[in-house]
Amino acid sequence: MAHEITAPHYGFLIDASLCIDCRTCMVSCSVENNVSMDTTRIWIEETGVTGTFPDLKRYTVPYHCMHCVDPSCASACTVGALHRNEEGIVTYDKDICIGCRYCMYACPFEVPNYEWEATLPLVVKCDMCAARLDEGQQPACATTCPTGAIRFGLYEDMLAEAHRMINENPGKYVNHVYGEEENGGTATLYISPVPFEELGFPIAGTSSPAYSNRLVTEGTPLVAGAMLVGLSGAYLTIKHLKEEAAAERREAEHAHAGEDHE
Repeated sequence: MAHEITAPHYGFLIDASLCIDCRTCMVSCSVENNVSMDTTRIWIEETGVTGTFPDLKRYTVPYHCMHCVDPSCASACTVGALHRNEEGIVTYDKDICIGCRYCMYACPFEVPNYEWEATLPLVVKCDMCAARLDEGQQPACATTCPTGAIRFGLYEDMLAEAHRMINENPGKYVNHVYGEEENGGTATLYISPVPFEELGFPIAGTSSPAYSNRLVTEGTPLVAGAMLVGLSGAYLTIKHLKEEAAAERREAEHAHAGEDHE
């Protein structure tokens, strides 16, 4: 099955223990991408207030496109408006999009947003501030985060840093890097002091629905071919047995006719 999947070049590392819910990331995303705060490409997930008085806690974390290594949104897009480029960034082309919203249904992380109030609505999602990257700058959210909760860099460095933070701070984080394996792996990675489901993160499998889809769409011809070969073999075997039986019957009839003449 020919479908090359490569590791991301860039990656985010987002630390839920450092987020203070200031929402600077949302404002900077809105300004940078010229979208309203209602359709910004980043939003906040939270646990709500937990614990018992006076030991109450509340955790928040920025949430945006995971930039999957095998993106289901791109697989579901019927016109190729969503595409994972060679740097591992899942990009969106608004000039191609027809607004079918299949990407919204396909994304296991429920990421693509939609301009419901616009006259000609389009999908909006994070593209890692690709234009800023071209200019040697980091994404706006990572640049403006005042606490360092959002970090950006080479993917391998971000992944190594996530494991270092967990290993060197026992008890501070749950022992899981969200995104390392979810949906086949993503370029956006999270570490957190509380289980990710308490932050509202979806429990994603380790393989992408896009992979399962390819098993069906690309695997079906192979299965059909194997069945055809098998059925052809069975047909030839049955045909050969029938011919042998007919030959034996003819020989028996000739032998019987010879006995009658004698």
